[in-house]
Amino acid sequence: MTTKERAYLKGLAQTTDPILSLGKSSLTPEFVEAAAEALKARELIKINVLKNCIDDPGTLAITLSERTRSEVVQVIGRKIVLYKKNRDNQKIFLPGEKKPREKKETEKKTPTKKAPVKKTSTRSASVKKSIDKKSSDKKTSDKKTSDKKTSVKKSYR
Repeated sequence: MTTKERAYLKGLAQTTDPILSLGKSSLTPEFVEAAAEALKARELIKINVLKNCIDDPGTLAITLSERTRSEVVQVIGRKIVLYKKNRDNQKIFLPGEKKPREKKETEKKTPTKKAPVKKTSTRSASVKKSIDKKSSDKKTSDKKTSDKKTSVKKSYR
């Protein structure tokens, strides 16, 4: 694990709460199994080592990472952070890894042609006629002015 990846995971672990607690009985097979299941579900877990646990948190982290086949991200005080990449259902993408491209909804479905929708207007028929008449008057007046411009240009040449 590179330093960038470790720093990224430390940042993610800062906001998470410990989900497991190591107590007086220290590392038991049941605890290791619970940690392995949590790693499979979350990929990144934080473990709290209680004060009544006699063992050193650093050595506990190393043995726990060996038994669960995970990596120790950090050990701060009595907190242990472990990471194990889930190949089937990856949730955390480390820096430099490419996220798999997800298909958009439009790509999943085959495109179908839709029938054209008729637009209905709320305007009355008389208003529509007056608007159409104004626009047609405008077009004819534009045409006349454009004819004059071209004729003027032709006369000077």
